[in-house]
Amino acid sequence: MTATLSAAPPRASAAPPRASAATARASAATAGAFPALRIPPARGADRVRAMARRAGLVHAAEHGGPGTVTVVAAADAAQALRGRHGAGPLVLVCDTVGRTGLRLALRAGAVVLRAADLTEESLAAAVRRAAHPHPSIPYPDLSHLLTSGPRPGDPAADGGGRPALTARQTSVLRLMAEGHGNADIALLLRCSEHTVKNVIYEIMARLQARNRAHAVAHAVRHGLV
Repeated sequence: MTATLSAAPPRASAAPPRASAATARASAATAGAFPALRIPPARGADRVRAMARRAGLVHAAEHGGPGTVTVVAAADAAQALRGRHGAGPLVLVCDTVGRTGLRLALRAGAVVLRAADLTEESLAAAVRRAAHPHPSIPYPDLSHLLTSGPRPGDPAADGGGRPALTARQTSVLRLMAEGHGNADIALLLRCSEHTVKNVIYEIMARLQARNRAHAVAHAVRHGLV
């Protein structure tokens, strides 16, 4: 049976009135930071539930509504995503996290957490990120994906009219992801800064990105780099 978790209600305190009020406010803030969780039965799910309780989450009487974060324990991302069709915010706790699985997860809008890295803090952070997605991608994930070009067997971009990038645009985007400024990119690609600025403008327009981080994240999620 699927377990649903939500933040535990503040406990009664025997502290003086002023301290008690401060404690209540802190507890309420903490409760508001955590959405409801749904943890489907799977190998490793018991460990996830135990870690969630230690992080301040308890079983709730009812299933979570809209915004509920599903936390799936699985051997890898491909297994966790099999048969899923947009069921809301998702955290994957995977035994192994390879390049292809990470790409699949990012394209599905999921947050990936390695089972070996599972702690109260990492689970709480992953849940918050899934519930309040940010257009950028965490550096460790981005670094893992951009260490080399697409490999045979990597899933292709999802189509849907997504524009492809030219070789020059892809090169600039990769260097942007590594933290290089325009001057460094121009030096590495043996071109002028003016050319780099023009290429970045083209990338932003083609991907309809708000900023550099958004452009990189968009390209990665859709298999363009």
